[in-house]
Parts: sequence; structure tokens; C-alpha cells
Amino acid sequence: MKSSYGYMKDAWENMDKPALREKADEWRKGLVVQRIAGPSKLGRARSLGYRAKQGYVVVRVRVRKGGRKRRTIRKGRHPTNVGLVSFTTSMSKQSIAERRTMKKFPNMEVLNSYPLGSDGRNHYFEIIMVDPDHPVIKNDPRIKWIAGQRGRAYRGLTGAAKKSR
Repeated sequence: MKSSYGYMKDAWENMDKPALREKADEWRKGLVVQRIAGPSKLGRARSLGYRAKQGYVVVRVRVRKGGRKRRTIRKGRHPTNVGLVSFTTSMSKQSIAERRTMKKFPNMEVLNSYPLGSDGRNHYFEIIMVDPDHPVIKNDPRIKWIAGQRGRAYRGLTGAAKKSR
């Protein structure tokens, strides 16, 4: 027998293309890093540690597709194989999204993240963040360990960052 979160997961995966395209249009018009009321994929968020209580925040992030372009050499001669375009980072797009979220919300810590989808230009992720100084978080024995950690996304301690080690 399937749980209610299993049915939610199936509904998200079996969503028809026009409905997903409409969602992507809304996401594209919004901010790059945008705080949202709650997770879009509730089952996935809860499996990664999200709880509907104070101190938890969900953020949607947009990351451009494709590799990274290096800066052009402006002075003097340069080698033939200077390597400007086909340069990819060792980090995944998901861990890049987590780092950008940390920069936007410096008082929060990244708990985990999951992909929402992508369109022709962008990848979209939802990042679960926790306020380590919130009294509800400090008193919860399941999550109070995060109060002793700072800069998890920068130090490669999240799930997405561990995969690219």
C-alpha cells in the first residue's frame, strides 16, 4: 500500500507537459533565488528533513544550463588552446544553487535540496534551509545538530556536494 506522499510523487512525475511548462514559465519570471511558502514536492522535502514548523524555509533557485565561460585574456599573447568555452566546473548545478542560496540567506544553513525540473534555458531546484538560531530548532533533538555547523554548502557537507567530491 502506498503512502499519501507516494501518490504526490506519482502525480508530480505524471504531470502533463503543458502544466509543467506553465510552472516553468512562472518560475522563469520570478526571482533567481526566491523564498516560497512551502515545498512543491512535499514527499521529497520531508524525506530530506523538511518539517512544517518554524525555523524551516524553502527557497526556489534558478541556475543557467551549460558550462562556464572563462574570462578572455586581454593583454599580450595567449596560447592557441587558451580554453575559454568548453570549461565545466567540478560542482554540480545543484550544489551551485545551494551556494547561491547561502549567499542570499547568510543567517540560514542549507539542510538539503532536490531538483524541480528544467526548461530549455534553466535548471530549477528547491533548497531546504534551517535557521540554526531559532528556539524551535535549538530545542528539537532531531535537528539541533545543525546549530553547531556553519557554511555547510561551502564546505561540501550537503548531499549534492558530497556526490561531486
